[in-house]
Amino acid sequence: MKEIKIYTESITLGQFLKWCRVVETGGQAKNLILAGRVKVNGEIELHRSRKLKNGDVVEVDGEKYVVVVGE
Repeated sequence: MKEIKIYTESITLGQFLKWCRVVETGGQAKNLILAGRVKVNGEIELHRSRKLKNGDVVEVDGEKYVVVVGE
């Protein structure tokens, strides 16, 4: 599992996928999410506007990323 540090209190799922370089554009993030290939805390998430916070686990095609709020 990869720790991905963010520098805000929360981040949307679409922004997070771009931040950790899973996708390059918001459109790619939208397609990936709508295809049901993204899970948040073990459950399929279909909304790219989902707010992620410290400790949330995002899984994309079996690869896991944990949200870590940094300074």
